Amino acid sequence: MEYISVSDFARQCGVSERTVRNYCATGKIEGAFLTGKTWNIPAEATLPKWGKAYASPLLKTLREQKQMRLKGGIYHRTQIDLTYNSNHIEGSRLTHDQTRYIFETNTIGITTESVNVDDIIETSNHFRCIDLIIDRAEERLTEPFIKGLHEMLKSGTSDSRHEWFAVGEYKRLPNEVGGNETTPPEDVRREMQRLLREYNAKGEKTLEDILDLHHRFECIHPFQDGNGRVGRLVMFKECLANGHVPFIITDELKMFYYRGLQHWPHIKGYLMDTCLTAQDNYMALLDYFRVKY
Repeated sequence: MEYISVSDFARQCGVSERTVRNYCATGKIEGAFLTGKTWNIPAEATLPKWGKAYASPLLKTLREQKQMRLKGGIYHRTQIDLTYNSNHIEGSRLTHDQTRYIFETNTIGITTESVNVDDIIETSNHFRCIDLIIDRAEERLTEPFIKGLHEMLKSGTSDSRHEWFAVGEYKRLPNEVGGNETTPPEDVRREMQRLLREYNAKGEKTLEDILDLHHRFECIHPFQDGNGRVGRLVMFKECLANGHVPFIITDELKMFYYRGLQHWPHIKGYLMDTCLTAQDNYMALLDYFRVKY
């Protein structure tokens, strides 16, 4: 196992070294141990859970239904709708029904058309990513967590067979999004650490804080591919963590979502209105399933 120093852990998590030492001394960072007077911390360790003293009613319900593997409830519907829409935005050709079949039966159902194997793998992987953000919703957002989401999403795909693709690691080649330049590979680590440090310093986050995080994350575009899906998973997680009703960007909202991201630095209303519309749609689902929020 790889270990890092207190200073490195503090830098990647956006907290002070004193705080990290206190966590280590009180046993709150799993796997940390002393060598002399120096703490050794597992590279993949995370900070203790923080935030609200209790989970929101929605988060509790998602966790309960996940544990039960309940069919036909809000957990089941969230898995299918979030996975279908987020993958579809990025070009997946699977239908909503095929996505549902994969979740329910591990098959794609009857089809007369050829199906991209990567679409199937990424759909199955996305279900696991949603489980992860439900399980760890209240944890502070860190680089290892975000990298772990990317690794989980892209594991087993054709991309993962290419060394240059760097599954679960930051990009090695320059990329762009929508014809716009993104952060150069050599600057990604620094910019991600800065983003997380500034975001985590805010304590409890407003919806605008979460959307700003998403915009900055997509501008950095830290991975070779999968940035949109990872970014939307993080948004969903952070809404759950901070008591906001989460939302799903559907295909009908896709172009408004893109416009909102493009204009966020100057006109925040475009993205905010789009996400509030998506939030209203998710609230309607919660009302139908009689889930409090």
